[in-house]
Amino acid sequence: MLPIPDRIPDPTPTYYYTGYCPQSGEILRLPRTQGVEQIARNLMAELSRDNRYTHEGKMFGVLLVKTNTDEHYSIKAFSGLLSGEAVVAGWVPPIPGRDRVAISEAATLEDLATMKQELIDLDRATAREQYRALSVEFTDKLEKLAIAHRQRKAFRQQERERFDPSEAKFALALDELAAQSRQDGRERRQLKQERDAILQPLQAVIDQNDDRIRQLKQQRKMRSRQLQEQMHDAYRLMNFLGTSSSLRELMPAGIPTGTGDCCAPKLLHYAASNRLKPIAMAEFWWGDGDGDGETGRNQGEFYGACEERCQPLMGFMLAGLSTQPSHLDLSIVYEDEYLIAVDKPAGLLSVPGRTIDRQDSVLTRLRELYPEIYAVHRLDRDTSGILLLARDKQTYHHLSQQFEERQIHKVYEAILGGRIGREQGSIDLPLWGDPHDRPRQKVDFNLGKPSLTKFQVLGQIDSYTRVKFMPVTGRTHQLRVHAADPQGLGVTILGDRLYGCQADVERLHLHARELSFIHPQTLKRVQIQTQCPF
Repeated sequence: MLPIPDRIPDPTPTYYYTGYCPQSGEILRLPRTQGVEQIARNLMAELSRDNRYTHEGKMFGVLLVKTNTDEHYSIKAFSGLLSGEAVVAGWVPPIPGRDRVAISEAATLEDLATMKQELIDLDRATAREQYRALSVEFTDKLEKLAIAHRQRKAFRQQERERFDPSEAKFALALDELAAQSRQDGRERRQLKQERDAILQPLQAVIDQNDDRIRQLKQQRKMRSRQLQEQMHDAYRLMNFLGTSSSLRELMPAGIPTGTGDCCAPKLLHYAASNRLKPIAMAEFWWGDGDGDGETGRNQGEFYGACEERCQPLMGFMLAGLSTQPSHLDLSIVYEDEYLIAVDKPAGLLSVPGRTIDRQDSVLTRLRELYPEIYAVHRLDRDTSGILLLARDKQTYHHLSQQFEERQIHKVYEAILGGRIGREQGSIDLPLWGDPHDRPRQKVDFNLGKPSLTKFQVLGQIDSYTRVKFMPVTGRTHQLRVHAADPQGLGVTILGDRLYGCQADVERLHLHARELSFIHPQTLKRVQIQTQCPF
């Protein structure tokens, strides 16, 4: 464990690891904070000094913990193996269990390797190679023979047309031509018989090999499954209630390969086993990337719990840990008995998503205090700024109608990743969301919905441009696409990796700074402003 110097790092949350408590059914949360992200960046700096980590792309993680004497430390973990080793000094060890099946694992892996080599040998068997070569040879011979036969057939037809039926030797000529045709047929049959006599025995050997290949593949699959089941029974995870459970018990419907070897379960198991209280956790990718955009992983970027292997374990592993966020984690810039306006931080959802790891949101947090509350509109997760929520349905419908009728005035501030040639103007480009490329939006004059944005340059910062956006419509990613598309401003918003920004910055530089609307009860115009954070 590494001590945290001077003070506890900044506790502002940027993400929450979430899961349903198996006992109470409540949502449990562990934050990723700005402070623990800085601890992770310090680890990145260490990793950058060793080339092994750059070429071996994988997830790393850090967990900020507190001891029973109120001392704060950070512990670190890697997913899978590090340079081929499971146990590395200074890193959290793997979850216990693998060692208990080590002998069985070694024997099974040896058998699997033997089966794999036999499969390779069967696929490269002499009979298969001979069959391929001879098959090509006979096919070539048959094609050449067919060409010769067609030529002779054409010649015979010409001969038939040349003879005069009244001549005495006409019948004799026809018989001779027919005999030639029968000879061609015999020649073709003989070549096919020769082919079959040579290839059929080879095919029989190949069929036997293929049967053996199918048997081996089935055996390998069965042995692999048996080993996985043994390992999943042996892996036992500890939570903060002091309860342990095997992977098989926690994921009875099926366990993806690698479950239990990811950073988050390693860190949480170690903390629970050593009576350390988690404060915040961060996972990041380091090394060669495994994809582009939002679906891939890029070096130095933070990621949440993986959906297949880690997320199903979160509820159990966080059980007994009290880390519930409150509405105080949000900056409320306006509030009365009818509505609330929040200065949403970048990285927090406006409303909960469909999966358990995307439940933390402005709406979810405020419902802890106000059970009946409704989000009137939404901001992208990575966009910060004013988010308006209604405290009853009547207010919600009234404000929603103002949004639909474009009576609400919105002002955004952004920094573009370059310079633009115009000081002000409008961008009128229809937007369409391709269902096969979500969440990306694009300009489409046939399928797109009308989208209009007004803009004004506020100033230049080095090679960047600070700009004010005033969207007239409210399409998904409207400002981001209107900025990035060559038919718009042609320059992406700084930090917008989805639409092509490559700059090494921590966030999307887009902030909803002003919102003006008619109050549903007083019928007076309300204008809310916030300070741009960048």
